[in-house]
Amino acid sequence: MSRFHKLSQTIWHCQYHIIWTPKYRFKILKNEIAEEVEACIRTFSAQQKCEIIELNVQIDHVHLLVLIPPKISVSQFMGIVKGRTAIRVLNKFRVHVQGIKKFPYSSQLKFGFCSLK
Repeated sequence: MSRFHKLSQTIWHCQYHIIWTPKYRFKILKNEIAEEVEACIRTFSAQQKCEIIELNVQIDHVHLLVLIPPKISVSQFMGIVKGRTAIRVLNKFRVHVQGIKKFPYSSQLKFGFCSLK
């Protein structure tokens, strides 16, 4: 399979390395919460027809290497993935994140392009 993808009038390979953290870098992404975050990211990425190359959930941040079609902006993709994941995790693990009114993802987002070899 080619590493390039096709749309009706486009050949593309938009690969992004995205890193995001919980607010104040709280160390809450562990055990069941980390598993749920990973499952949510995979599910919501598949719904948007984005291909996850690599996903790594650390205790205080998430690394995501993903192919995003050019018809979806990076900010739109991350808004959906972070928003839905936050709501789902907060509802499921309310006891673990007690005292936090909303799941604390930082508004800061870093991403970059990955080059082709």
